[in-house]
Amino acid sequence: MSWSEHLLLAPILLPLLCGALLVPLTQGWHRLKFALGYASVLAQLACALVLARLTDNGHWPEGMGVYLAANWAAPFGIALLADRLAAAMLVLTALLGWASLHFAMLRWGRIGVHFHPLFQFLLMGLNGAFLTHDLFNLFVFFEVMLAASYGLLLHGYNAERLRAGMQYIAVNLAASLLFLLGTALIYAVAGTLNMADLGARAARLAGQDAALLQAGAAVLGLAFLIKAAAWPLGFWLPTTYAAASPPVAAMLVLMTKVGAYAILRLSLLLFPGGELGTALLWGGMATIAFGAAGMLSTESAGRMAGYAAVISSGTLLAATGYGQPALVGAALYYLPGSTLAVAAFLLLIELIDRIRTPRNALLAVSMEAFAVEDVPREPVGRPVPAALAFLSLAFAACALLIAGLPPLSGFIAKFAMFHALLDAPDGEVPGAGWALMALVLVSSLVAVIALMRFGVRTFWAGSALPPALHRSEVAPVLLLLGLSALMTVQAGPLVGYLGRAGDALHRPADYAARVLGQPPVPAPREDP
Repeated sequence: MSWSEHLLLAPILLPLLCGALLVPLTQGWHRLKFALGYASVLAQLACALVLARLTDNGHWPEGMGVYLAANWAAPFGIALLADRLAAAMLVLTALLGWASLHFAMLRWGRIGVHFHPLFQFLLMGLNGAFLTHDLFNLFVFFEVMLAASYGLLLHGYNAERLRAGMQYIAVNLAASLLFLLGTALIYAVAGTLNMADLGARAARLAGQDAALLQAGAAVLGLAFLIKAAAWPLGFWLPTTYAAASPPVAAMLVLMTKVGAYAILRLSLLLFPGGELGTALLWGGMATIAFGAAGMLSTESAGRMAGYAAVISSGTLLAATGYGQPALVGAALYYLPGSTLAVAAFLLLIELIDRIRTPRNALLAVSMEAFAVEDVPREPVGRPVPAALAFLSLAFAACALLIAGLPPLSGFIAKFAMFHALLDAPDGEVPGAGWALMALVLVSSLVAVIALMRFGVRTFWAGSALPPALHRSEVAPVLLLLGLSALMTVQAGPLVGYLGRAGDALHRPADYAARVLGQPPVPAPREDP
């Protein structure tokens, strides 16, 4: 077995070992804890980039690297698999983890003694969920990820965070129970939990067995839809995001995408096309409508970011259900862009709150209530402090990305999705395609209105004083926005890479052959 196969273990082992090492360290070792955590995240990023390159340069057959843990052939042992999509999600996880950890260096990482180990265990759960390809281990990594998120959400607790945390824990425990019940039902009828083997066996089931498998998949799907915050199961998300500390909320944005990722993989493996796709399509569109309505109805920046994440999740579900490979590829380009934008906005909210005074809020409400149109102008020639200019420009960039307006990656992603919808294989766009395009356009318009309203009240209503910002808080926001700008500049190669990832998802036979055909490493010969 070559080094490249062993590399598949690194994104799981690195945060596991680092987290275990950090547990006994007390708060007095903050610099050491931060340095170890930072080194672990950078090493995970390097591994993820290498895996992304290996999956796309022909190093592995079909662009898939398989690692058989304990050297048991699939479906009897644990099989880890890195393909283009898994590698892209690993890169996104490491980048978001890097930005969140850097943001937490000054303040949030020093509150409480277990922030750093919990953060590493969260990364381990996320990486494992993207690499594993059997349902039981997916459940295990989900639980690792959720257990760490419970602690992180309550980190630096206050009354609001405690209430939101209890709701988050209760909802996710219910989802975990559904996950376990669905997995048990599927194993009872199919006799396997390996995804590749399950896809092949599901096609051969009929009658009562097929109905039981569908029932198990439906229960499992409910668990994933809760985690993906699909309507009406995503009621918990805006409250949770608004209450969490900024670096934790930024990581929660990615956790929402794990549910959409699992649905994308399993739906194409077990039930390609058919009624499940239709349910996902209309459920995704209902989620977009719910997110847009929520975004327009709230004035809280944290809840606004939560509803933006709901819109993003609904768009991914609808694209998955539409069943067109080109649309899935475009949606996969939309996924990292929307995640980075919402995460940057959540980090930025804490910095913006430093200039939001009660006087600003009161003036804004009064102007709206009395229809005051004559807005007092700022004194001519007044210099704009650098900190205030940074906040306003960063907010404008976040708004452009979330709304999907030119020239950043959000616009390119939505343009690519519209192009895929209009370029129908039979030349005729169905009514569902027009409805999806209309909803995406309306949600963009709603995002513009809601964010512009927030921006006007924050930056123009009243006199905002320059806030005190630290380099460690500014750098992560710049990093995430810079990555979004890089996605715009490198849109061609990225759309091509993620398009190939989407095409591979629509060839489940190649996936099954690659996983089930991976031979174990032969035992060493004994000397005569």
